[in-house]
Amino acid sequence: MNETLPSRSPGETDGPSPRPNQEKTRTGTAPDDDRAGGEGRSAKPRDALFDNAKYLAIVLVAVGHAWEPLRSESRTVTALYTLVYAFHMPAFIIISGYFSRSFDWSPGKIKRLITGVAVPYVVFEVAYTLFTRWSDSEPDRPISLLDPLYLTWFLAALFIWRLTTPIWRALRWPLPIALTIAALATLAPSIGKDLDLHRTLQFLPYFVLGLSLKKEHFETVRRREVRILAVPVFAGALIVAHWAVTRMNYAWFFHKSSAEGLAAPAWYGPVMTLAVFGCSTVLVAAFVALVPRRRTWFTALGAGTLYGYLLHGFFIQAAGHWNWSRNDWFHTPLGGIAVTVIAAVVVTALCTAPVRRIFRAAFEPRMDWAFRRQTPAQTPAQAQAQAQAPESVAASK
Repeated sequence: MNETLPSRSPGETDGPSPRPNQEKTRTGTAPDDDRAGGEGRSAKPRDALFDNAKYLAIVLVAVGHAWEPLRSESRTVTALYTLVYAFHMPAFIIISGYFSRSFDWSPGKIKRLITGVAVPYVVFEVAYTLFTRWSDSEPDRPISLLDPLYLTWFLAALFIWRLTTPIWRALRWPLPIALTIAALATLAPSIGKDLDLHRTLQFLPYFVLGLSLKKEHFETVRRREVRILAVPVFAGALIVAHWAVTRMNYAWFFHKSSAEGLAAPAWYGPVMTLAVFGCSTVLVAAFVALVPRRRTWFTALGAGTLYGYLLHGFFIQAAGHWNWSRNDWFHTPLGGIAVTVIAAVVVTALCTAPVRRIFRAAFEPRMDWAFRRQTPAQTPAQAQAQAQAPESVAASK
């Protein structure tokens, strides 16, 4: 399945800039990125909580993709897979919404939205199409910018979500409206695959929820009693997931089909929209409660999660082409652990500064040539001085 953006999590835009000793400028390691459509650089330090959460979530994304070929042979793997898919993309999307709160249609932010979301979408849509011609043995697969391939759906959705942010910020009841739209999307199998609108509309409530959150909400779930409660919440969720393996279609957590597409009665769609949203929101809160607040060895990697998100897919596709899952050893408990560790190590490496330097042109293109030069906004003092200038000239005559 989603990511910010260059040098941040998928979707982060107006978060604080890195500490001076964490990230350097373009001539050093990866820069602070506010190129995805949010605020400019801030003097505030980055909040380690969000960087830690983004890193841990992207590891779960990669591990979930690595587990896919193992599901048919193990009920435990399927239960873990279901649990992970219940909250990892909602967590990313909620954080994306939270860091998109200040987005508006000003020229500077539109520019960052295009260079930080639209351009990487085009680049990786083409790259994945060409790559999967080999990995999927489909040499004639066409390039289509309207039909997101594999992981690129998130960038297409993020572009739409962020572009509509001022509308959601202006509404009195944005979340109920977003939930209504998501529920209606489950009743419309005719939506089709254009821009993966099923996912865009059905994941929309999580983005809108993020837009509605404040720092105090994150502080609330960080309280000691909530952190203690989060452990039995995840334990209970895993038990339920294990029970539901043969009783529920976990594809509801993918949010990419209508109820009809999942072979369910139409009325299931709105009901499951609310049920899945409630389940996922509780799990995201429990996840955030358990994420370390202090700086750790992986905190700096949280600034490069979009790199890990989009690049790890090539490894997953290549491994599938070589049919690694046909080796029976990988279907043993020890083999499953090995697959998990390998996926975590690979995606961790892809979030590091050297990788970001290599691929920066694809994620953070410098495209000043494509935009009109913006006149810096005047300060009140400058505006007043300019207004008084003609009067001073007249007085001197």
